[in-house]
Amino acid sequence: MARFVGRSAQLHRLEQMLTSLTDGRRDRPGRALLMRGRRRVGKSRLVEEFLERSGVPHVFFTASMQPPEGELGLFAAEVASSNLPGARTFSGVTVSSWDAALRLLATALPPDRPSVVVIDELPYLTGKDPRFEGTLQKAFDRELSRLPVLLIGIGSDLAMMEALNEYGRPFHQRATEMVVPPLTPWEVGAMLGLEPAQAIDAYLVTGGLPLVCAEWPEASDLGSYVAAAVSDPTSALLVSGERAIAAEFPPDALARRVLGAVGAGERTFTAIQRAAGDIQQASLNRALQILLTKRVVVAERPLSTRASRETRYRVADPYLRFWLAYLAPGLAEIERGRGDVVHSRIRSGWTSWRGRAVEPVVREALERLPLPGVAPGGMVGGYWTRSNDPEVDVVIADRSPVADQVRAVGSIKWLERQRFDRRDLSRLLTHRSQVPGADEDTPLVVVSRSGCDVPDVPCIGPDELIRAWAPPE
Repeated sequence: MARFVGRSAQLHRLEQMLTSLTDGRRDRPGRALLMRGRRRVGKSRLVEEFLERSGVPHVFFTASMQPPEGELGLFAAEVASSNLPGARTFSGVTVSSWDAALRLLATALPPDRPSVVVIDELPYLTGKDPRFEGTLQKAFDRELSRLPVLLIGIGSDLAMMEALNEYGRPFHQRATEMVVPPLTPWEVGAMLGLEPAQAIDAYLVTGGLPLVCAEWPEASDLGSYVAAAVSDPTSALLVSGERAIAAEFPPDALARRVLGAVGAGERTFTAIQRAAGDIQQASLNRALQILLTKRVVVAERPLSTRASRETRYRVADPYLRFWLAYLAPGLAEIERGRGDVVHSRIRSGWTSWRGRAVEPVVREALERLPLPGVAPGGMVGGYWTRSNDPEVDVVIADRSPVADQVRAVGSIKWLERQRFDRRDLSRLLTHRSQVPGADEDTPLVVVSRSGCDVPDVPCIGPDELIRAWAPPE
């Protein structure tokens, strides 16, 4: 099994929940947790690590989109082969309903010590059987909550998992929620043994997905890893994107075609409409709404003190952004043994693609970092007009998308061997004067991969950026 890196906060929270089962402060010690995160982000691996460290009796069931009777049979078999004290209760038993299965499960759990029940891919069950939510809620209220058991439901459909705990749903206020993010750029660097600039590059390609990072040879450079990955049709770098798209959208879904257009680099409604095949405006609106609801695509507006309707769209996940831009169009070539063609395409377009892809990563880092002369707690975005004149990489304000105060304006220059110089400063000063809410006293911030030749302007490099995600000392 690959070395487990990071997730200290999530593991600590799981351990706290397990400890609370026997702290004697609750007449109903059982607890429930709804865990969500993007597909392939390592949710199941996190829970496996937690179970291995805790050593408590448990059952780990993964739903598989089968008909209800098939899922019930797999669930019974999983419990029967688990290390729960009453696992043999399920041996040779055929359960006819989830109500019966969950009531029988309660008899298999230990009454006097903690145990864990995991239901992975929970949305598969709630989607196939609309009654499952209510059945699970009833079993938890009547049986499971009376026992020292931690019930963990895991799912990759972010919107569906979030909705399970909403008002009016059977499980409302019964479960704690946990979001499992990808590995951070700092964790990617620690896992792969990379310097900060290389770690950020690796994050843009892997998206912090543990399964992709796990196949990256430690201390290997980006070019070597990508060249090897695109020569292997079964590599995690290729397969993870295919599986994520297939799980989220049926093959003929219009949303999938629209996502391809956004992933190819189209950012405006009109450009996406044209790239997706000149589909009707109403159809495009529906497709974009699906993508936004599923949190696959993000809609952004210019950040300033003036309201704007100039919306831009981008793929939310860095890995999927890379996969859609380079790997999805090259899958046929890779399958016939021409990964070298795809790698050449990546090399030739890398600098330009990376310059755009790194922007949301930099903005997230700036929200986490203390900046000289800038009040903390600001929102970080960008500013642009319909003509892209100006187009400002960084705007820091008190709130978003319409600010009361612009706190700083900045530039991102993410190039090797090209430092931020006086020409870049002159351009930034001109652009600052065009941002509504900014004036000549608004502080400047520079983010540069290769450093800065201009004195008296705060310059943030890869070392400072990566520290935005470093664990507290």
